Amino acid sequence: MERKKKHENILILGAGSFGTCLAQHLATLGYKLRLYARSSSLAESINEKNLNFRYFPNKPLHPSIKAISTLTKEALESSSLVVLAIPTQSMREALEPIKHHLKSKLLLCVSKGIEVDTLQLPSDILFSLLGESAKKNAVYLSGPSFAVEIMDKQPTAVTVASYNKEYAQVVQKIFHTPYFRVYLSEDPVGVEVAGALKNVIAIAAGACMGLGFKANSLAALITRGLSELSRIGLAMGANNLTFIGLAGIGDLMLTCSSQKSRNFRVGYLLASQKTLEEAKQELGSVAEGISTAKAAYILAEKLGVRVSIVSAVYRVLYENCDLREAVNDLLTGSAKSELE
Repeated sequence: MERKKKHENILILGAGSFGTCLAQHLATLGYKLRLYARSSSLAESINEKNLNFRYFPNKPLHPSIKAISTLTKEALESSSLVVLAIPTQSMREALEPIKHHLKSKLLLCVSKGIEVDTLQLPSDILFSLLGESAKKNAVYLSGPSFAVEIMDKQPTAVTVASYNKEYAQVVQKIFHTPYFRVYLSEDPVGVEVAGALKNVIAIAAGACMGLGFKANSLAALITRGLSELSRIGLAMGANNLTFIGLAGIGDLMLTCSSQKSRNFRVGYLLASQKTLEEAKQELGSVAEGISTAKAAYILAEKLGVRVSIVSAVYRVLYENCDLREAVNDLLTGSAKSELE
């Protein structure tokens, strides 16, 4: 396939922070696009005020971005690229009614997580909905990329992975700029596992900082967390090299070291004596790591993989384990080989 022309239509499903920042990025490059928001008031604000008041209240959007709150047949059929920026736990329900429109489309999935009910990655969800066309047409994007910094054109590097190298290259050419660098991977499973589980480790990192631990502790947590990502990924057939790249250690370091990370903030708030419900309310947006912690814990048990940090986060979130008790259990565990 040739590089997409600048008048080519693009549809982004999901007007959250990441869907919106990608819309802004593409609009500034001259692409025609529509941004689907479930909220009619949000779509109206984008169209009339060039403002996503929910996620970027102080950042004007490019005037060429057109928001819609109803997915019409015309909007779906006229788009040559569909970007899926939907929370993983909502993907199946959102895509089921329109799946027949998606089978012939180039798809870019930026969702991160593991579906709790099925233990499926986004690629598995697409395959179950779309069949073989999902393997041929879908590309997956991940990497260290805070949406607000993409909006500000801060230099960012991400990975796109696909079973179809040609389509991955098309996506690379569409999105790649000097300030948004896109690298190729042939390991969708590794990229997705890393993108999902780093959010769980980020909750632990936020709690670590909220409890007053310092840089030594955070470095240890990130490193041991990377080991857990890798173990689950390898058990699922991923390439180990993926975990030392942008989608692995790159995204893990970013998400575990900044209050800009929603998952980090969840852990930090829990360490500040907030309940999980209070943390969710204060956050005001989806933190995928909360659901992913449950799915990852069950998945690790199924795969027979040891994941001490993931298990600790799961116990705090779902078994009412005291945060300090969970930390103490991690610190007092028996000494092991680093590569065990």
